[in-house]
Amino acid sequence: MAVKVHVKKGDRVYVLSGEDKGKSGKILRVLPKTNKVIVDGINIVKKHTRPTRTNTQGGIVESPAPMDASKVMLICPSCEEPSRVRRERGSSGVVRICKRCERPID
Repeated sequence: MAVKVHVKKGDRVYVLSGEDKGKSGKILRVLPKTNKVIVDGINIVKKHTRPTRTNTQGGIVESPAPMDASKVMLICPSCEEPSRVRRERGSSGVVRICKRCERPID
């Protein structure tokens, strides 16, 4: 079952735990069914590929792997600090609001 995720594609996030703790990056993809996110430059894994017709060289390919959404915190675009998010229903739909500076994020 899909879970409502607190971040969206294109958001800047701060990593709270794991090997990349303290780093920040941009969200490339959100996977709500598994409650995971893929962050650019974070949680990089190496995959060994064999030579094929499209990739004649083969070798080692590095790509970002999914990580749990609970391990990242949204960086507010207005105050530039990692903060929690509150949702409010308005006339234009649901709006995310920074709990630190009380400004809308969307």
